[in-house]
Formats: sequence, C-alpha cells, structure tokens
Amino acid sequence: MKYIVTVVISGLFMSGVVFGQTKNYIEHKVEKGETVVQIAKKYSVTPYDIYRMNPDSQNGLKENSKILVPTASGKIITAKTEDKKTATKEVLKEKVKETLGTVTITHTVEPKEGVYGIAKKYGTTVEAIYKSNPAVEKDGLKIGQVLTFTAPKADKQQLKAEKKELKQELKQAAAAGSGTASGKAVYHIVEAKETKFGIAKKYGLTVPELEDLNPGIKENLEIGYNLRLNKNVPSVQKTVEKEIEKVAEENKYLSYQVKPKETMYRLTKSSGLSEEQLISLNPELKDGVKAGMVLKLPNTSKFDDVKTNKASVDIVKTLKKDGEKELVLFMPFNLDKIASDSIRSTQERLKTDKFLNMTLDFYAGALVAIDSAKALGLPLKVKIYDSKETKNASAVAAIIDKNNFANTDAVIGPFFQSNVETAANLLNQYNVPVISPLSNEKGKPYSNLFQAMPNSNDVKQKMFDYMKSKNGNIIAVVDPKKGSSRQYLKDNYPSVKFAELNEKGNVTLENIKSLMEADKTNFVILESESKVMVLSTLNILVSALSQFQVQLVTLEKNETLDFEEIPLSRLTKLKLLYPSVAKDNETPEAAIFAGTFKKKNNIFPNRFATRGFDVTFDVIVRMFQENGFRESVNENASEQVENKFDYANINGGYYNTGVYIMNYSDDLTVKEAK
Repeated sequence: MKYIVTVVISGLFMSGVVFGQTKNYIEHKVEKGETVVQIAKKYSVTPYDIYRMNPDSQNGLKENSKILVPTASGKIITAKTEDKKTATKEVLKEKVKETLGTVTITHTVEPKEGVYGIAKKYGTTVEAIYKSNPAVEKDGLKIGQVLTFTAPKADKQQLKAEKKELKQELKQAAAAGSGTASGKAVYHIVEAKETKFGIAKKYGLTVPELEDLNPGIKENLEIGYNLRLNKNVPSVQKTVEKEIEKVAEENKYLSYQVKPKETMYRLTKSSGLSEEQLISLNPELKDGVKAGMVLKLPNTSKFDDVKTNKASVDIVKTLKKDGEKELVLFMPFNLDKIASDSIRSTQERLKTDKFLNMTLDFYAGALVAIDSAKALGLPLKVKIYDSKETKNASAVAAIIDKNNFANTDAVIGPFFQSNVETAANLLNQYNVPVISPLSNEKGKPYSNLFQAMPNSNDVKQKMFDYMKSKNGNIIAVVDPKKGSSRQYLKDNYPSVKFAELNEKGNVTLENIKSLMEADKTNFVILESESKVMVLSTLNILVSALSQFQVQLVTLEKNETLDFEEIPLSRLTKLKLLYPSVAKDNETPEAAIFAGTFKKKNNIFPNRFATRGFDVTFDVIVRMFQENGFRESVNENASEQVENKFDYANINGGYYNTGVYIMNYSDDLTVKEAK
C-alpha cells in the first residue's frame, strides 16, 4: 500500500498538481456501494478532486479499498485542463448511470393482484419479478406476501428534472476548456468565514467578476465550493450540457444479440417495434436476420425473452409423480338449456347445434387424455364445471367466486375468448395457468393465460419465416376481390412483389416471369377463391417451371384447391406449400389413440376430439414435470397426436406458435416441409 501511495503522489506531482502542505489529504475506506460522487459530498470536495488524487478510481471503486481525499485547505491548486475534462466526463457518466439505473421495490400482495398487474404498475417485467422471487413462479402469489424486485429508477422526465441539479454539482468538478496560456486552470476552495469580497480582493477581482466566473455563488457562497479564478477560462455550462446530452443519448439504447432461429417477426413482437423501425436502427437487417447479430434497440422498448422454435421433446419421459395435481375443465355444455328440452328436441339439438357437438367432441377427447394420464400412474384430481357460455356471457365469474381455486394447478377453458380472459383475470390472484383451447383470437396478454391455438397472423408469419429461411423470392398473385389480403401483405411484408393482372383479372406468363429470379426459389402466394383464376395461375406457373424454380404457396386453407376442376397433378408439380396448426399422424401412438377413442365412443375421432385430447394431455403432462407447467412451457416444445405446442412469451402473455409447414409431394402425399 505504501508503494502504491508513493506512485500515486509522484504521478500527481508530475501532472502539475501542487499541494500547499505536506498532509492535506485523508484516507477513506470505500464502503459497499459507495460512489465517487457520494464520497465527494461526504467530505465537501468535488468528484474531480478525488479523481485527481486517485486516477484508478475512474475505473470504479472496490469495496474496502482506500482512496485519498483532499482536505479543504484553501490553497490554490492547479491542474491540467485535459485531466479536468476526463474527470468531468467520468462524473457525468456515473451520475447519468445512477439516474437511469434501477431501484429495489418492496411490494405487499393485495387481494386479486396478479404478477402481470404488479409488473405493469412498477414498469418492470414478469420475468424480473420471478427472477427475484422464485417461489412466486413455482407456487403462485399469496395475499400478504412481500415481494422484492428491481424496477427502472427514472424515466425521461425524471432525467430532465435531475439535469439542473446535476449541472450545479458538475460546476464544482473542474473547469473544462483551453484554460490560461499555460494550459492550466486556477480555482479556490471556499473556507469557513470567507466572503466573496475577501476572495475577490485576494485574487485581484471584483465581486461581479467573481460572480460572472461562478454563477452558482450569486445568491449564496457555500463552504467547500470550488471557485474558478481565471478570467479567460470558458464557462463549464455548455460543456456540461453537451456531455449530459451525449451520455444520456448513449443510455437511450441497449444492445441485443440475436439468438439462433430468431426471426424478424419474433424481433418485432418481442421489442414492440415494427420491421421498418428495426431496419432503420439496424440497416444490416435488410440482408436478413442472422444469429449472433448485435442490434441497437431503444432502451424504452419492452424486450421480452421470447423462446420459440424450441426443440420438441417427449415430456412423458420426464414425469414426476410425487404429489397430487388438480386440473379444472370449463366446458360450455349449457345443460340448463338441454334440461328444458324434450327427448325429441334434444335429439334435434344434437343434429343441428354445431357448438354443442364441438363441445362434446372436445370433451370426449379430453376424457381419453385424463384416462391416459391415470394409466401412467399420475395422481391427478379433475374438476369439471359447466361454464354455460355464449359469446358474450358465461357462468365463469360465479363459479370462481363460489369455489376454491387456490390449489388448482391448471384450468382448461372456457372456449370463447372474452370468457377465457375473464377466467384468467380472476384466477391471476392465485397464479393459476388458464389454457384457452380453441380460440384463435390474439386477445389481451395475461401472465397466466396460455393461448393454445395459434392465431391466424402467427400462422401466416410462420409461412413467411419458412420462405425467408430458404432465401426465397416472394411473389403474390391476389384476386381483385381480395383487397384486404393485398393490403395486409403490403402493410406487413413490404418486400413482397405483386403480379399485375390483365383486363380479365388474370396474371400473364410474361408478367410473372419478369418478377422471378433464376438463382432462387420463387414462392408464389395465391390469394383467390375463383376457380377460373386459380386454374389459370396454376397453368402459368407450371409453364414457368422450365426456366425457374417455382413453388405454390397459400397462407391459409383454400377450399377451392379441393375442387375436382383443379388437377392434383398441378398442385404436386408446384409442390403446394401451406401452414397448418395440425398434421395427419400415422404413428403407432396416433393409432392407439384413435382405437381407444373408437372403443369408448363407437366412432373415430374428428379434429375437435383430437384437439381435446392433445390440449388436455399436453397440459397434464406439463403439470407433472419437475418444475411444473410454467417452466415446462418456457423450456420445451411438444407434439401430441396432431398438434404442436411451442409457447412464446410475447408482451406478457403466452401464445402457441406451434405451426406445421406442409407441402404436396411427388408421390401424391402431404408431408411436413423441411
């Protein structure tokens, strides 16, 4: 330590620092969390004084280390202007960093509060709360529970309000500028009982001149204030403002490293920015999203940790059977309506009521899933409630009010989006996961709501992700009657090329070929329900195959392609490509499910019955993972009989992005595209 002090003092003398006395400093032991600014205030000196005597402190302070702090001797001290600039900049960085930092929040959970609501209240994220309170993610919120977590300390308005105080503090740091002819600035530390008149007289100045050089003393002269004494030293005000703006500008942005398999769509969803905004900040994105890229993003953007395209794993192999789990089903049977029917009218209802039939099919599939779980030896408790649903009403609120859901591990249903959101909102106080099984509406994001059905925009986006992953040239042929489809593509995918139509409303071979590229796969999106236009377009695309790589694409199911007039041979030649939330499954496991279902119900399962099995079985198996349903959702994708479940946390809510990309093969079969 003696050697270090000797070196430091020698360095200070070499840099032009002169002390009037041999012992005009004290040693300070750095306490945990202390900053240079705090220590300077404690001893009534400036941060610059500390930086001047302890150059290494510009790299940060270490707990229990010792630094030298000058005492207020009242002697003239000179220093090189360049050193002062460095010190001033470091003070600014430290101060602005503090301003834009975080603060620890202590919050007591109140009735009906949810994690998402608490996070929103304090401007933080659900993940931040879970990170600081692991028990909450595992066991849920409890009324009266005390949470601690970090949240942003200040926003732009706070930063603006603190600038004024910051400027005043920095005036005491050091004069920045060209200085005197010798390149040095001179200042004086105010001592007790000194007056402006006495100091001005001492240095050959008038009081007005002293005040002009030091505007901060016009109303009051404080002990320890550093007075600037050189007439030709420029004001620090503009330099301070410039440094503040520079450092604040740096703090407006954060760096984000692109993860493997992340797409432009995921970046827009997780950052809250449009594709155009992302490219404006990061021009290199014009050439595509690449893993490892470091992107510049606004510090104010809410960047959720979106994990998607996760590897599908067999989660049945990692079951934990210790401890009973409770599953609740909200099924819209509407039994009160059926009870009032006669036997004949009930039979008629079963023939004509599509919603009731869908409900019964889903329920039948769910029962097979429950039986399968019990056959695996899982200690599962199941409660089933009639949610009595219509699109705008349900009995959900009353059921939750009259029953205890504190020990429920997961809820499946209700079916309608508005009703499932009501359930999620009411059950958020218990942190119970609510799974929406059939609605493909985007809906509101709740931290405990899991949308098991991919919404239509996500399905389309998966198709675009696939085409972009193949570095494809994307062309769209859009029926004039499909104006909304054309506008959707323009708004969301500006790189898409649109084929011009002739006076008959059809595309021509010359026009479509002019848009194609020889060294890429040309993906042609067809948006039309007209048999004439579809057939004409298919013929033209087949003709273009002699010169170009062409693949036909639809963004959603198009029943026109199933008509007899549309040759299957055309679709297979063009390797029709389309996205789907389900796929045909011919595995032995799928055959076992179909056989079991038929044995119980005397009929093979339709898509709603299979959906009922897939959603229910997936939820049950995730409930019995080591870290529970939520952790399983965050870490693993899964596949059941026909459906894939790959949930992503987007803007605080969970959405299934599990979509298959299917294509017609030369052997007249439909397979998953690779």
